Amino acid sequence: MHNSTDIRLLLPESIWLESEHFEEAKKMTDGHSLPILQTRPAGSDRSNNEADKWQTYLNALALLGFEEWLSTRITQQPIKRDSNISYLKVGEFKLCLIATEHILDEQVNLAVDFIERPELAAHFYVLLEVLEEQEEVIIRGFLRYDELINYTTIKLQPRDSFYRLPLAEFNPEPNHLIFYSRFLEPTAIPLPVATETKAEESLVGYLQETTTKLSQWLQGVIDESWQAIDTLISPEVNLAFSTRSVEVATKRGKLIDLGIQLSHQTVALLVNITEEAEEKISISIQLHPTGKEKYLPLNIKVTLLSKVGNILQQVEARGQDNYIQLKLFKGERGKRFSIKVSLDELSVIENFEL
Repeated sequence: MHNSTDIRLLLPESIWLESEHFEEAKKMTDGHSLPILQTRPAGSDRSNNEADKWQTYLNALALLGFEEWLSTRITQQPIKRDSNISYLKVGEFKLCLIATEHILDEQVNLAVDFIERPELAAHFYVLLEVLEEQEEVIIRGFLRYDELINYTTIKLQPRDSFYRLPLAEFNPEPNHLIFYSRFLEPTAIPLPVATETKAEESLVGYLQETTTKLSQWLQGVIDESWQAIDTLISPEVNLAFSTRSVEVATKRGKLIDLGIQLSHQTVALLVNITEEAEEKISISIQLHPTGKEKYLPLNIKVTLLSKVGNILQQVEARGQDNYIQLKLFKGERGKRFSIKVSLDELSVIENFEL
């Protein structure tokens, strides 16, 4: 027998649409078009023009219904529409609304560009099922950007420029979204930043030239620039830097010099990899002081970047941190990522391939 909490979790939040919602949605559809279809991969039954117009109409209904739902629950922050009707802003938070007619096979289609293009990325992705005939919008759940990018990087490969996301990955409790908007700072969910084309081209060239292939470490092939960590840090720290499967782990470190910013004091970037099941590799990243230094420099950062430069994780040293570390992450062979060590305007980037 279910208690009231169980019943609440089983019943998604519904928003009833009124006649004025449909009238305004039609007007919005005539004056707008989506730059990218969020939920329709190639092979749709409708023609492109018809599908574009229908998707825009669904987005308009979703926007109008969800905007009204938010306005009754958030009164301390302004709720604003974007020029693209797939978006709402709540204070400084950007919400991308994923509007769909139905969810097939418990999967959600989301265009890659809505995640990777800086101008389209959002702090939260809200899944809304639009039942036009029933005059209803159902809030199916939401995903934070950092959770979404971490999941797609580790577990998914796009097909036809779309990711197929399991519905189970979405948080089904919309009140958690309200909580985040009230008590979380937007900077807690970093979004990708647009870069100039030349900078992107140089980054690609740099990746091709200086990428460390971690899978080779498992076969004992290790570049000499990566040293055994007992030569870089104390034995006590070496002992603490371990994973669940110490016997099959490979640990190496590299000295990072940020020049005059640290008065040429070096820090040690430590990488620990472990071979997992299904051809996956788990990676642990830490940053330690070296020599006689007990603590890391204040505000030094370690950032995990995707192959296109999106921020996946970031951690910053506070007062008297003797090390900082990223959350353990996993990936399949062939995946690329970068680790950036930075302080103020200076940074060093190490590029990796699993």
